[in-house]
Amino acid sequence: MTYKIFVWYLNQLDKWMWSYVLFFLLIGVGIFFTIRLKGMQFRYLGYSLKLAFTRSDQDAEGDISQFQALMTALAATIGIGSIAGVATAIVAGGFGAVFWMWVIALVGMATKFIEAILAVKYREIDANGRMCGGPMYYLANGLQLKWLGVIFSICCLLATLCGGNLIQAHSIAIACTELISCSVIWPGMIMAVLTAFVLFGGIKNIAKISSLLVPIMALLYIVSGLFILCVRYDRVWEGFLTIIQTAFTGQAAVGGFLGASVMMAIQLGAARGISSNEAGMGSAPIAAAAAKTDVPGRQALISMSGVFFSSFVVCTITALVISVTDVLGTIGANGKALNGVALVIQAFRSIIPGGEFIVILGVILFGYTTIIGWSYYGEKSMEFLFKGALLKSYRILFCFCVFLGSIMSIEIVWPLADIMNGLMAFPNLIGLIGLSSVACKEAQHFFQLLKQEKKAALN
Repeated sequence: MTYKIFVWYLNQLDKWMWSYVLFFLLIGVGIFFTIRLKGMQFRYLGYSLKLAFTRSDQDAEGDISQFQALMTALAATIGIGSIAGVATAIVAGGFGAVFWMWVIALVGMATKFIEAILAVKYREIDANGRMCGGPMYYLANGLQLKWLGVIFSICCLLATLCGGNLIQAHSIAIACTELISCSVIWPGMIMAVLTAFVLFGGIKNIAKISSLLVPIMALLYIVSGLFILCVRYDRVWEGFLTIIQTAFTGQAAVGGFLGASVMMAIQLGAARGISSNEAGMGSAPIAAAAAKTDVPGRQALISMSGVFFSSFVVCTITALVISVTDVLGTIGANGKALNGVALVIQAFRSIIPGGEFIVILGVILFGYTTIIGWSYYGEKSMEFLFKGALLKSYRILFCFCVFLGSIMSIEIVWPLADIMNGLMAFPNLIGLIGLSSVACKEAQHFFQLLKQEKKAALN
């Protein structure tokens, strides 16, 4: 099988999964929980954001604080998907893809709330006294379908090696070559070594690094992006209109941009949307299960806030910056239209002198924390499957894939990541629907508890 044929098959499978199957499943499940929970993502968004940065149940069971759990999850969500992922979605699907990313995120907030509730409710303590939880556990313990938990864990392992690994390593390597004009082999080797250093330290090392780096890198990227939007303030509204209009009409070709249909916008918006916020995938609940919290609903609200940060803040800023700087369709030195990280770098450098260094630094920090966040998900899947055996082998394989991703082509890493992310979502969505009554009952109990706490505070 030639390289071009292999890439074609990957793209066809990617298109089938995200245009005709998973898009409607994710939207359907999200709407279902939005209705069941009476639009809780709108009613409790403000409180969830406050909770994420102020509340900490240090005396409750768990391995890490609620803030660290959120940062570990955000390390895996506000990653390359929010920068390079948005750019690749726009290049292939037009600006309309961003609208469908918003739709996935809007209903996905309710889905992510339910995921985290079930993760905390059905979590276990392993032989070493550490918390274990996530879809594999609520599928096995809640739905009583251990075989489905096994399938999820296998899919999660594959996703950690592709979606949570290859695309991050590839984007970091490209960013490094822009910075120091080196071969992609060198940043790949350095990343593999640094990843190994953190992996053998465990979740608390991951949580400490994530809680330190994520706020810094997010603030730097957001402030820089907002500065560009202020400079081009007269184009911002036009950017929003373009996103909304092309979501339903498609987008015409311009420069090196070949144009995009509505179906491509839906496919890329859904695939890159879930890559960015992970709502429905089942990955973030693994981190939520490790949090110190007294009730499942409290951590669930914090997890829900992650969707807002990744999709409605970082992704939107990336998309608008690309729009207002008119870089879509720009031809690079290789004679091809700029894509991924290279497109975002061009957008930033066109307005801010040295702006490429902001993106490069952001990509390196975003990507590295994403890699270490996803490694934790993979390790928990290994523990579920093999009870701690082969863990060192997984870590070695994971580090090798970091190096592999740095030398692979963008034409392979993104479709491969989309497919693996999609495979994770199938068993997880089955679990969410099967346990919907249990989860919604737990949610109602939590909402009543919040009302009681509010009354007590007033008195």
